[in-house]
Amino acid sequence: MSIRLTVAQALVRFLAVQYTERDGVRQRLIGATWGIFGHGNVAGLGQALVEYGDDMPYHQGRNEQSMVHAAVGYARQSNRLSTHAVTTSIGPGATNLVTGAALATINHLPVLLLPGDIFATRVADPVLQQLEVPYAGDVSVNDSLRPVSRYFDRVTRPEALIPAALQAMRVLTDPVESGAVTLALPQDVQAEAYDWPEEFFAERTWVVRRPGADPTELAEAVRAIRAAEKPLVIAGGGVHHSRAEEALAEFAEATGIPVASTQAGKGSLRYDHPQDVGGVGHTGTATANELARQADLVIGVGTRYTDFTTASNTLFTGDGVRFLNLNIAGHDGHKLAGQPLIADARSGLTELTEALRLHGHRVTDTYVGEYTLDKERWEQRVDACYEADEIDVRPTQPQVLGALDALVDESDVVINAAGSLPGDLHKLWRARSRDQYHLEYGYSCMGYEIPAAIGVKMAAPERNVWALVGDGTYLMMPTEIVTAVQEGVAIKMLLIQNHGYASIGGLSESVGGERFGTAYRFQSDDGTYTGAPLPVDLAANVASLGMRVLRAKTVRDLRAALAEARAADTPTCVYVETETADTVSGAPPAQAWWDVPVAETATRASAVKARELYERHVSTRRRHL
Repeated sequence: MSIRLTVAQALVRFLAVQYTERDGVRQRLIGATWGIFGHGNVAGLGQALVEYGDDMPYHQGRNEQSMVHAAVGYARQSNRLSTHAVTTSIGPGATNLVTGAALATINHLPVLLLPGDIFATRVADPVLQQLEVPYAGDVSVNDSLRPVSRYFDRVTRPEALIPAALQAMRVLTDPVESGAVTLALPQDVQAEAYDWPEEFFAERTWVVRRPGADPTELAEAVRAIRAAEKPLVIAGGGVHHSRAEEALAEFAEATGIPVASTQAGKGSLRYDHPQDVGGVGHTGTATANELARQADLVIGVGTRYTDFTTASNTLFTGDGVRFLNLNIAGHDGHKLAGQPLIADARSGLTELTEALRLHGHRVTDTYVGEYTLDKERWEQRVDACYEADEIDVRPTQPQVLGALDALVDESDVVINAAGSLPGDLHKLWRARSRDQYHLEYGYSCMGYEIPAAIGVKMAAPERNVWALVGDGTYLMMPTEIVTAVQEGVAIKMLLIQNHGYASIGGLSESVGGERFGTAYRFQSDDGTYTGAPLPVDLAANVASLGMRVLRAKTVRDLRAALAEARAADTPTCVYVETETADTVSGAPPAQAWWDVPVAETATRASAVKARELYERHVSTRRRHL
């Protein structure tokens, strides 16, 4: 038996009956489709979504990149077991997907991209918005999505949709391969009819596997841990993807081994868990980084070991330090010449814990006492950063975080991605639940926060979801505020005005760039942007997009506004202008280095001095072999 449908109609019906299953829990794989329509998809996927609207929910976006961010936020909150599709027209609508696709793939988060494409039959050539490539007739702008997609296919004939769609689902649900998946759909093929086998529309359940460890690798891992005197766990995003938080806590409690976390892994243990020592690396805590310098065995769990985590390979300086990498991906399991333990994070941790218990293994009480005392000292530094002796003055950024920290509970979700906030949050934020801390730092994409908050709120409507946004990020991509208002998605936005790129401004100063081009100010006579702050009213802009705005001028105002926003059942923004951080209330400086090359030759004193410091840091870099 067959069913005659267009390619677009067949795809929508197929997507509506795809499911994932893990640990006996089954859920829909593609929960909804985001779309902005143009000539490249309006008569194809647009018509199909109208035809089968009861089967496939639709959300209207304002920017194609933002729609991908919303889908990614939904996928992350759904533990990668459910995601959204995103459809666009051809041309700029399609190329706007590239940034979002790169973000999804770098963070191993599934999202299905369905851009329109030029005519497969080429009866109209070139079409509106087509990029002509003289040396290749089969290339379109959609090919720019190839390097940022985990799977890419162009469906140039109706029957080709069947294998392409099945491969797309395989990659989306593969815990190793998952990322952006692109099915480019020529606009004539979308509208073409075909007799589809009924079996194509049968419900399919894609089981998300939990592979255990190889017995030989497991035995070697147990030997390495038992031989270590000062081991340290580094928890990455894979802990969350696997839902391995309880297994990690059990492992840490059984062995006494301290647990540091990457940006993606923060919250793997609650901040007040005895073995949690906070963030590690360039934006990490003094406690975690000192443990990293002394460690003789670093146990990476679900981490990619980015340069922020390793302090550009200057952090792990202990004599004979070795790495044990528990990771579901072999590529990451072998990093830093590490001893691989290729397995699902939860499965691997459970097996390690059981094996070590048979030996009664635990680190020494002296080691536990040392990091416990250091952790207490760091918490005192956090208290000092959060504390506001005067409440009728403009707050610093850490005091803003402190006010929010005092208000939220474990049900709140805090979202951020770029600027100076990630560093402050990684050092200072007290994560109270496994998914409260939502930092996108694989791509650190400005503009992620607002649409991602919408996606998270859609996945968890019962939660309070906060988008923490600086003025630089806000100006990049505020448009999905309209979507939140239109769809009644009651996100909370904390908008912090500090008049420019605060993070890069500080970095620029440290590497001899003299904060050039990083402030939002008028130009001075010398051509630099060092004049008066721009008369931009971001709060008024937010309000013009339909979101309720609460302005806070002082610490007192801020506390009241945050409480009011948290209780609101409509999209609400708290706007605050921050004071420059001082030595008492400012966030602690970086506790580890980050390699940003400094000009080797320069005449300006700031660059010469920065180069001298740079060369001293470079001399401490290690190649772990």
